[in-house]
Order: sequence, then structure tokens, then C-alpha cells
Amino acid sequence: MPWASRPRALPNIRNLVELAGKLASAMALVVPPANEKKRVKVYELKNNDWFDRGTGFCTGRIINDESKIYVESEDSPERLLLETKITKDDGYQKQQDTLIVWTETSGIDMALSFQEAEGCATIWDFVSQVQQQLLSLGGPDDALSDDAMESFANPLVLPQPEIGNLDDIEHAMRGIASTPQGRDALAKFVISEDYIRKLVPLVEMAEDLESLKDLHWLCNIMKMLILLNDSQIIDHIVNEEVVFGVIGALEYDPDFPRHKANHRRYLKDNSRYKEVLSIADPNITRKIHATWRLTYLKDVVLARILDDPTFGVLNSLIFYNQVDIISHLQNNPGYLEELFGIIDSPTADIKRKRDAVGFIQSCCAIAKSLQVTPRATLYTNFINHGLLRVITFAILNKEASIRVAGTDILVAMIDHDPAMVRAYIYKAINEKKTPLTETLIELLLVEVDLGVKAQAADAIKVLLEPQPPQPPQQPQQQQQSPQAQSQESMARHTGEFLSKHFYDYSASKLFQPLKDLEKRETLNDITFHEVQLFNHLVEIIIYLSRTHQFRSKFYIFSEDISSRIAQLLSAPQKHLKLTALKFFRQCIGLQDEYYNRQIIQRNHFIPILNIVYETMPRDNLLNSACLELFEYIKRENVKQLIEHLVETFRSKFLEITYVDTFDLLVRRYDQMQGFNPDADTTLFSNDSTNTPNRTPNINGNQRWQGVKEMDAAEEAYFNTSDDEDEPLPKSVLSKAAKMNEVTTSPMLKSLVDYPDDDEDSMDTTTTELVDLGTKSELEPSPMLQTPPPERLSEKRRREEDNDEDELGKLSSSKRRNSGPSTPSVGSAAGHNTLKRKKGFKNDRNSPTNAKKIEISLSAKAASEAGSKGDDGG
Repeated sequence: MPWASRPRALPNIRNLVELAGKLASAMALVVPPANEKKRVKVYELKNNDWFDRGTGFCTGRIINDESKIYVESEDSPERLLLETKITKDDGYQKQQDTLIVWTETSGIDMALSFQEAEGCATIWDFVSQVQQQLLSLGGPDDALSDDAMESFANPLVLPQPEIGNLDDIEHAMRGIASTPQGRDALAKFVISEDYIRKLVPLVEMAEDLESLKDLHWLCNIMKMLILLNDSQIIDHIVNEEVVFGVIGALEYDPDFPRHKANHRRYLKDNSRYKEVLSIADPNITRKIHATWRLTYLKDVVLARILDDPTFGVLNSLIFYNQVDIISHLQNNPGYLEELFGIIDSPTADIKRKRDAVGFIQSCCAIAKSLQVTPRATLYTNFINHGLLRVITFAILNKEASIRVAGTDILVAMIDHDPAMVRAYIYKAINEKKTPLTETLIELLLVEVDLGVKAQAADAIKVLLEPQPPQPPQQPQQQQQSPQAQSQESMARHTGEFLSKHFYDYSASKLFQPLKDLEKRETLNDITFHEVQLFNHLVEIIIYLSRTHQFRSKFYIFSEDISSRIAQLLSAPQKHLKLTALKFFRQCIGLQDEYYNRQIIQRNHFIPILNIVYETMPRDNLLNSACLELFEYIKRENVKQLIEHLVETFRSKFLEITYVDTFDLLVRRYDQMQGFNPDADTTLFSNDSTNTPNRTPNINGNQRWQGVKEMDAAEEAYFNTSDDEDEPLPKSVLSKAAKMNEVTTSPMLKSLVDYPDDDEDSMDTTTTELVDLGTKSELEPSPMLQTPPPERLSEKRRREEDNDEDELGKLSSSKRRNSGPSTPSVGSAAGHNTLKRKKGFKNDRNSPTNAKKIEISLSAKAASEAGSKGDDGG
């Protein structure tokens, strides 16, 4: 074993260790063994892959004061698949519910996969109890061991770093690194003995001997040293003296024995180190190179084997190096002046200017990982030294690499603080200089690189974003500093000024390619770069229509931008059609009357419907986008657009039957016009299947002012059907007369229950009502001459004004025709009844299933009611 024995000068420690071991063994006997066999699979980790040893039955036993786990083979019980002693330092882990993983003292990783969770829990309880007793007795030994390790400078002894000992070194390091204490001790030993520097010459020696096995062992050794997660070891690895030896060993990965990487050739290429200005501090230069190597090590060399702790250590080292580099640059104002002066220097060649822009780009990329305060300080120093001039120079340069670097710098600065960039643009406009927005517009119009074009479009949208209104402050929050208030006011003023300046001067230049579409008869010859440009321009218009509602609306109407975008719907590129369709969906979604009127006047629905016809009935993205637009109009009930669509395209809508959206639009239009296609066409229909049952609102409706609310009986009566106007048979009338002759009550009963049959037509009903006027059949009996007590409804009718409205007329007409009447009622009364009944028929909100009220009137009362109703009519 690699661990050194205890020195002879410490016999007490050795005795204590032996005593603790004996006590642990004695206490282990107390643990109840898990004698019940549990079916399990045994796995062993070989070459980063789990090897199946076989299936058997697992038990926990205590034999000779030693707690062990046994696995007997399922096929041959006499053969043991596993026999392992439970120790306190093996690092047992229970994963999920059926897996136990640990590392043997020899460094081999083992695993038990149980068939049932109950069996795994039983063995795990046995292991946990054994380890708890071992740890409780081993506490003093651990404390003494730690003291002993601190007392001696060399607690570990590894074999000498020689070619012949590489196998032993690899095996010893694997065993020591299996425990956390061993990892710490190994890291201290490697640093104190400078062990890595002694291993580096062996790489070149093994290459000379062409010993692939030794190179594979060296690779495994270097991996284990890096994965110790010790920051001192990793920082030592990237030093100039040992980095190429370590990287050289990592080129020979045993997992890929037939392949060899070329990491050293890449790192030794000095052309990749571009020093724009010499840095006087050698420590900063060393950190720049170390940061580059750490990044390459993290992203390329160790990308496949890195674990989370090592990844965090590498990122921490990179971060702290970058902080030191940025701090050094900011503390040297002379260096910044010389750096930014290269851009304005007439003698500097384009190569040096390109390197200067690249260096500034790297600094801005590093600043993204810094905290807010140092990042803000860096950008402030850069802007004071002329960062905006660098951006303008870069994005207007002819070289694509310089334009890409310039847009990266601009995007990084906008992401940090867009208000700061807007403030400098505002300052440039007041000083009659070319603002940054103009430069971005020129870049967007002429750039051929798709990435740069997209970044320029996004930057324009961010810079034109309006300042959000300040929320109302609470009383306790009103104590805001005057400086903060002035900054917020300045930010809002700057945003408004930039918006106004953009629409007055910059918008015409930006959207000129769209306005030039008016001169083109077809878009079949549109180029690829034009498609990308139109796509970005329409996206910008969509953004402006959502954020700058007033100014963008005026500009779109005055320049007829919507007609130009409608032209793009005829382009052969589908993604361009989708972008144009997105604009119209945005306009309709705003539910603005002006946008709707513009769409109607310019007939923009014609190309949209053409797309529906071209793509139906396929379920593609373009067809679905069009259907969603019409579905939104129907769902939100945009009446202005529904009327235009149905009145203009009714025949086309009826032809589209694979979805019901267009048919429902037509029905919605018919309902808006007062026509219900689902209702019965007869005048006196009593079918209320498709009629909504709504409570009539009388006094709540302002057009029915002055009318008193009806009581429940009157309301139920007027909501009944008009079946009482049917001609009554003679037998029924004679029977009713006999009943009236024997009646002694002053209150008259009804003649008969009215039937519920519907009339077929208006003309038939009119004729039958006129026939009721014959004197022989409707001769009132003597008993009917006595007037009944005055009804409450008659009293209300006299209290109404002379200017009686429609409800009063209907009430009087109903009461006049409900009982036996004199021939003077005649056909004229029947005509008036039909005329008023038609008005009730059109009111689909009235319930039709209300209970009927039976009522009888004397001839005199009926005559008075009829004459009064006629006068009121």
C-alpha cells in the first residue's frame, strides 16, 4: 500500500490505533447481520464502463469479528461473486432505491443493483450500522492521525517518477484519491515535492521510446492530478515550465488509443498572441497567457472528463485572472489613451487597428462576467477615451471581422446600460454630430453578414425603446434624492427626443427600401439579401407599432407602409410572408380603429385570403397563421372588420369549408344585422330552442324611460305565445256561455284554456280573427254586462301620460283581444294586434315559455280598453 507506516518514535499512536481496531471489531458483533438473501447484480467499473460480474444473492455476515458483504452466484452457490469487508472509509453511497456504490481499498469502484428496494434497504441498514460503530470508536484514532499528518512533512511516499514506476504510481494515486482525506494528503504531497515537474520529462522520454503504454499511464496520472480540484495544482499546471509537458501527456488518451491530439501545436503557435501594446507588468502578461491556457484546457482538453467541482475551480481561476487584468488596465490611463489613439492615428496600419478593436472586444467580453460596479467603471473609462468612435469606425469598416467586433462591443455596452448609450446619442445630436443610430441604420442597409445585420436591427430596437412611465410612489418612498429624480427625468426626456428625431430624420432613410417596393410589379426576382433586409425592417415596424403607438401610427399612415408590407405577402419566400402577416396580426390585435380603417380602405385582406386559398387545406404554418388572424377577429368580435369581411367576401367565405371559422364569421355578421338563421320564420312560433332566455331590462334601458315596471303576473302574460288569437269553436263558446249563466261570483272566470298549437301563417290568422267579429257567435250574456272590479293594470294605464310608448300599446292591445268582445272591435283591432305582435316577434330576448294568465273582460270594459288603445296608438 502507498501509505507509509507510522514512525517508531510514536508507539503510543500505534497502540491506540490497534486498540481502536479491536474495539471496533468487538462492537461490530452487536450489529444484527442481514442473513436473508437478496437477489442482486454485481458491477465493477473498468475503463469508465460498468462490467457485469453476474447475478447472485447478497447477505451481510459477521465472521471472525469482521463485518462483510457476500454475494453468492445464482447459478452455482458455492462460487462467490463478491466478498468485501465493510470499513469506515469506503465511501458507501445509496443511489435511487435499488443501488449501493462504494470504492474498495484497492481503488476499484463497485456497485450492487438490487432487484427489490426492500433488499437494498436491508443491506444498506446493515452497512450503515457497521460504519456508525466503526466511526464512533475510530474518532480518537482519526484525530491522532490528523495530528500525526500535520506533524510530519511527508505523510505519503509515492514511487520515484521514473519510466519503470509509472504503473505503480498510477495504482498508488488511484488508491489514495479514493477518500477525501487521501485526496487532500495527495495534493499536499504533490505540491510540496514538486511532483508534476518531475513527471514532465517522462513524457518526452516515453515519446522517444514510442512506449504507448507509458504514455497512457502518464495521461491517467495527469487526469487524476487535475481532478483533485486543487487550485494550486491547476494554477501550477498552466505555468510556462510545465504546461506543454502536461498537455503533451493528455494528448495520449487511453480511451482513444488509435488517436492522438495536437494540443501542443495549437498552444505553441505564437501568432495567436497579439500584443497591441506592450504591458510593462510581467505578472499581468503571465496571467493573460494563463487565462488563455485555462480556457483551452476547460473547453477543449478536459471537456469530456470534467466534473462539476473541477469545472468550478477552472472558472474561478479564470475569473480572478480577468479581474486582475481589467483592474490593471483601468489603473493605467496612459495605456488607455494610447490604445484608443490607435483608431484615430493616421499612421497606424489597418492590421494594428484591427488588433486594437479585437483587444477592446475581448475586454468587453470579460466585463460581462464582472460585477455591476467594476463593469460600469470600465465602460465609463472606455467611453471617456472614445469608445463610441471605435464602434463607429468598426461597424463602417470594409473588413467583416472588424464589423463583427464592432457590433459585439456595441451589443455588450447596450446590454450593460442602454440609457447610457441613449444619453451619448442625445449629446451627439445636440452637438450636430452623426448619432450612433444613423450609423446603425447604414450598417443594416448595406451589411451582407447575417449575424451583423441581426445585431444591428436588435440594437436599433433597443435604442428606440421608450422610457417606461414612472410608477406612483408610496408616501414612504417619496423621499427620493434630487439626483435620482433628475436622472429619471433626463432619461424620459432623452427617450422622447430620440423618438421624435428618429421619425423626423432617420425613419425615411431606414424604410426607404420598403417604400421602393411601390415601383416593383412583382417580387419573384427578389434577392436573398433583400429578403433578409425586408424581414428585419418589418420586425422593426412591428416593434415600433407596439411601443410608439402615436408616432408610429402617424408615420405608417402618412407613408402608406401597410401597402408596401402587403406586397410582401405575394413574395415566394414563406418566412417573409409570415413576417408580413405578423404585422397585420399586430395591427388587428391592437384593436385600433385607425388601423382597422387603414386595412379596410387598402383592401389588405385580399392577399391574406389569397394565401388561404393557395395553402388550404394543408395544415402548414402559413395557413395556420392566416386562420388564427380570422379566428381572432371572430373571437374578439371586431365588428368593423366582420362587417367588411362578410359584405366583401361572403361568397368566398362560404366556399371555405375545411374549417368552420369563416362560416361562423358569416353567422356572426347575420346576428349583428338582426337576422338569426337558426330561428323559425313563422310569426307566431313558440319554439324557443335557439332563443336565449334573457331577463328583459325595462327601466334600466334609457330608451324606455317613463314606463313603470310590470308586476310578475303581467310580465308572465306578455311573454306567452299568441295562441289565444285563434278562432274559437262554437261548441267551446256555447259551453262557456252556459258556465257564465250559472256563475254567481262577481269575478269572471276564463272561457277555456288556450291551446298551444302554432299558426301556420300571418294571413290565416288575420282571416280567422276577422271571422270572430260575427255578432251571432260573440253575443255577450247578461251576466257579462256587469263590469268587474277595476284591475290594478287599468289604474296604472290611466296614470300614464298621453304619449304612451310601445309597451303600453302592446299591453292594451293584448287585453282588448283576450276575452269576448263586441263587433265594434272588428277587423281593425285585429290588424293592430298583428302589427304590434310583429314587433314582439323581433325581440328575441323575451322568454317564450312563461306561464299564461287567464283573464276575462266585460264588453264595456273591453270596448273602453279598445277605444283607449286606439287613441293611444
